[in-house]
Amino acid sequence: MRARQVGITDTTLRDGHQSLWATRMRTSEMIPVLELMDSVGFHSLECWGGATFDASLRFLDEDPWERLRLIKRHVVRTPLQMLLRGQNLVGYRHYGDDIVRRFVYKAAENGMDVFRVFDALNDIRNYETAAAAIKETGKHFQGAVVYTISPVHSLDHYVDVAHKLVDMGADSICIKDMAALLSPFYAEQLVGRLKAELKVPIQLHCHYIGGLAPMTYLKAVEAGVDVIDTATVPLAFGNSQPATEMVVSALTGSPYDSGLDLEKLFEMAKYFEKVRQEGGWDRGVTSLTHMQVYSHQVPGGMISNLESQLKEQSALDRLPEVLEEIPIVRAEVGFPPLVTPMSQIVGTQAVLNVLSGRRWHIVPDEMKQYLRGKYGAAPGPVSREVLSRVLEGEEPIGVRPADLIEETLEDYRPEIGELVRSEEDLLSYALFPQTARVYLERHHIGPESDVFGVHDQYISSQPGADLLGQSADRVKDILGMIEESEVDEVVVEEGDLKITVRKAGVEPAAAAAPAAAAPQAPAASAAGDENANGYHLVKSKWVATFYRSPSPQLPSFVEVGDAVEAGQTLCILEMMKMMNELTADVAGVVREILVENGETVQYGQPLFAIESA
Repeated sequence: MRARQVGITDTTLRDGHQSLWATRMRTSEMIPVLELMDSVGFHSLECWGGATFDASLRFLDEDPWERLRLIKRHVVRTPLQMLLRGQNLVGYRHYGDDIVRRFVYKAAENGMDVFRVFDALNDIRNYETAAAAIKETGKHFQGAVVYTISPVHSLDHYVDVAHKLVDMGADSICIKDMAALLSPFYAEQLVGRLKAELKVPIQLHCHYIGGLAPMTYLKAVEAGVDVIDTATVPLAFGNSQPATEMVVSALTGSPYDSGLDLEKLFEMAKYFEKVRQEGGWDRGVTSLTHMQVYSHQVPGGMISNLESQLKEQSALDRLPEVLEEIPIVRAEVGFPPLVTPMSQIVGTQAVLNVLSGRRWHIVPDEMKQYLRGKYGAAPGPVSREVLSRVLEGEEPIGVRPADLIEETLEDYRPEIGELVRSEEDLLSYALFPQTARVYLERHHIGPESDVFGVHDQYISSQPGADLLGQSADRVKDILGMIEESEVDEVVVEEGDLKITVRKAGVEPAAAAAPAAAAPQAPAASAAGDENANGYHLVKSKWVATFYRSPSPQLPSFVEVGDAVEAGQTLCILEMMKMMNELTADVAGVVREILVENGETVQYGQPLFAIESA
């Protein structure tokens, strides 16, 4: 048998800590070990993209662009690699083509060598703009095929997508097994087909979760795969990748020997073990629930989010019901792979279906957008009953979703003004306006050392900072708030992904059953609801942060002296990253605004005084 060295991509600096440490590794924790990692001989170092961009700004008080530049300064031999979500870039929605192109140009300019590009739906149209931009920069375009199991995801489907990516200019193909569902013998077939039909290298990315990945890697190597993804042992296993040390040892002395130095790998592992211990992070483990991925097909990271979300609603005991509901919802909407952002969208719908007890009664805007085709084409047929109920006769679009997006990067410049000192800053703002604005206002792009200036007090005070990277499917108290008469809309926000849930119309059966109706709000004249002038007081329903407008660029919802109608929005209350509109419960004239913009308010605290009409 002819010797064929297998390449190893190290994911420690991106997917490793994203999967196990909630993307909380700081740049300062990476730098001391970078030169050692550069000397190991990895095929590439995955160090950027995915959730690292958002997490750097939101939780670590770091500039992700500066992180990339610093890593490149210390890694001079090994190519740097990133994960790019196609038209979503490193965010959670489709961005305009101009923003996609300029992001790619700047990433390449700042040191990125290999762009792994995927689309949650394997919709080839969503790769086009990013792929063309990468080719224009002369960098490596790796097209990723998202793997899942469903009646519509066949071997031929994956091979067809790979062929189209190569025709688009892909320099290599990656099989992206984010849910750890790829079995050893199926991997052998898939890799064998790709190697027989394509001229480009094939790479395999598996998560460990239930434990199949090491066996899958071995069969894929035998079938001819060129590169596999691993992480150093302190950041391996569980929801992460298999351990580098294990895989390298398994191949040592074989025709596929990676050629990596185990002693250097152990030295690297000892460094990250110290970081793990100092940070108090748990090791990657596999639980029974995670092992059941082979039954419910829900990725481990998604399960962790569901557990946290249900626990906050005192409904953790209903996790089994949600896990049963997710495959049903997924089938109804055409079997999308459960990868960002589809995992959040499908997961949210399943939770709402279970906790409300009324399937498809509450539908997030993002699910509506998916059903409209705004994220791309559904892989399989979508239930006509669901389409009819949700879209009410509207038909999905048939064009590339980004063709309907007219935004350009320069559209954002007037909004952020002098806070922007570079095109990188402007890109950060375009991708994550609220998060980037907070960062830029705090730093005004200060000296390079600011990348390590983490403000612990600031971080600990941020709404949801203790959530440690929970996905956008958080719906804390969402059902209760929606059903209350004064709340018409709730937005669940993670980064700049927003899941918007609006109150459904009252159905005839519900209207005929007053006994089951939600409790009525106290009458305007009830004791405690009026001030000394007899004005009606609108009070906070939550402990939250008070905002007079939806963003700094927009005018306040109301000013003193404005006439308002009952149900009109008065302000935004941000609680645990949920942007909740507070509405007037009486018609009249706003006579006083009792709190300052950005102030933390308590439950029951008066916010507005309205002279009733």
